[in-house]
Amino acid sequence: MDITKLMKQAQKMQKQVQDAQSQLANRTVEAVIAGGKVTVVATGAGDITSIKIAKDVVDPEDVEMLEDLVLTGVKQAIEKGRDLAASEMKKVTGGIGLPGMGF
Repeated sequence: MDITKLMKQAQKMQKQVQDAQSQLANRTVEAVIAGGKVTVVATGAGDITSIKIAKDVVDPEDVEMLEDLVLTGVKQAIEKGRDLAASEMKKVTGGIGLPGMGF
């Protein structure tokens, strides 16, 4: 095995992973809850960028329902972002798991 060749391949893969991570920060996923009552948008890097709430779902007498809808939307958006990131990283790494990256 040629260690120099292996090191170059590892460096190339590291660069591809860094590029993919940068691109993921600019890609978005969306979770739509309760038929569009709550919409949460997140990046592929896992950052929530917006939450939209329909006026008719805001009920001062039932704040818990709204909290549950928002929480569900945030969880789904983060999960979709993670799925997108895992899919993109798998393309870069060829399915090889990378320590500390969760892929």
